[in-house]
Amino acid sequence: MRFGLYSELQCHPWQTYEQVYGETLEQVANADRLGYDCFSIIEHWFFDRFGISANPFAFFATAAARTRQIRFRTLLHVLPYHNPAVLAGQIAEMDVLTGGRYEFGVGRGHAWLANKAGVPLDETRPRYEEAFDILMGLLENQDGFSYDGDFWKIDNARVVPRSQSGRFRIFTGGTSDRTYELAAERGWGVVVPPLLPYEALHPQLEIYREHCAKHGNEPDIVFIHAVYMDEDEATVRREAENWIHHFLAGNASPGPELPSADELNAVGYGFYASGALEGLAAMTWEQLTESDAVWAGTPAQVIEKIEAVAEKCDGLAEIAITVNAGGVEHWKAVKTQELFARHVIPHFRGAVREPAEATA
Repeated sequence: MRFGLYSELQCHPWQTYEQVYGETLEQVANADRLGYDCFSIIEHWFFDRFGISANPFAFFATAAARTRQIRFRTLLHVLPYHNPAVLAGQIAEMDVLTGGRYEFGVGRGHAWLANKAGVPLDETRPRYEEAFDILMGLLENQDGFSYDGDFWKIDNARVVPRSQSGRFRIFTGGTSDRTYELAAERGWGVVVPPLLPYEALHPQLEIYREHCAKHGNEPDIVFIHAVYMDEDEATVRREAENWIHHFLAGNASPGPELPSADELNAVGYGFYASGALEGLAAMTWEQLTESDAVWAGTPAQVIEKIEAVAEKCDGLAEIAITVNAGGVEHWKAVKTQELFARHVIPHFRGAVREPAEATA
């Protein structure tokens, strides 16, 4: 099993942009030293409390100069808001600059982005599908690719620079059945977003596994979860409760900017009209921990949570933990990174490890 870290780069009123970027870059370098496999960030605009990751390429290029082994992953490039031919070249350049350590996902993006980015909501799906065809066509046909679409017309373009690896590890995520069918057909990984227990996407993951088998591909499931750890259970709650609630509030913060429920349902964005994000933000600490929305506890308790997911999630290939959301203090994020690397990762990789109750 692989292990990674995931960040939305949330920026709360008591933080500066420079602080969020600087501390997260330190956490990437620390993750590299600790042996994590990958560091993922979103691509997102317009809402500080949800995420200030407006340019993942710039962030990862900076991080690459400070690290040696860890891989970098954008979850996800939001295709309706990109020229896909230009994006293909940027992805290839990142592959070169990071020594083949770049991987990415593609998606339609959050429903609140369209009006801010000047894209009609009902165009996001056809723009995504057309951009997807162009992006993959250019990355997979480096001798030249043409396309005649409604939004873009490409005349015998080729990507420069050529990517170093020649083949990218690609992911997608979301809540629609078609997303999981497409990922299985293409041999892509899928990402279970933070705060959702396994059961919330069980039907879609079953579709993914069934279609992987149909097309001869192996399931590659990445499970993202917010985590906080300490050797003492009471300390966990004292140190984590506030930032977990800030994380949830940040995820729900763009909600008032959403289009109407009728508009959302008409274009396949019904999840955003369901009140799910607002419902999570209203949950108590007890509800969050008992429902498995977050993993907060001692190393032994977190190991138990992961084992429970691994037992019922066939195809689980990676656990990615969120440790720095919600305006959490830098030292808390680093503490959980290190406890997780000391106790949890060796447990699943079969290495000799200290007892989970040992003092860090």
